[in-house]
Amino acid sequence: VQLQASGGGLVQAGGSLRLSCVASGRFFLINGMGWYRQAPGKERELVAGITPGGESNYQNSVKGRFTISRDNAQNTVALQMNDLKPEDTAVYYCNCRAKITKDSSNFDYWGQGTQVTVSS
Repeated sequence: VQLQASGGGLVQAGGSLRLSCVASGRFFLINGMGWYRQAPGKERELVAGITPGGESNYQNSVKGRFTISRDNAQNTVALQMNDLKPEDTAVYYCNCRAKITKDSSNFDYWGQGTQVTVSS
């Protein structure tokens, strides 16, 4: 499974960005999809996740500002980020948990990361 993320950039505080990620390759099923981020000197952390059925969960610091969505037919996941704050600055990684075959286990796959920088 290959994940290609796009949409990062530089924005002023209070602005918006939309991240997109598409999964490609050979796989049987994509289960959870999500976005993680890693700021300099910090560990990678979950920002938001979404199940195939559309149930979502968010890190407390982004609730009410970020919205995750997915299109199962297109194998895409997006993250709409509004009211961005300087502390949202990080490299954002797309993630999915997928089965390569019907009988295989789930494995985690990662995109290449996209930089989001929020200036004050």
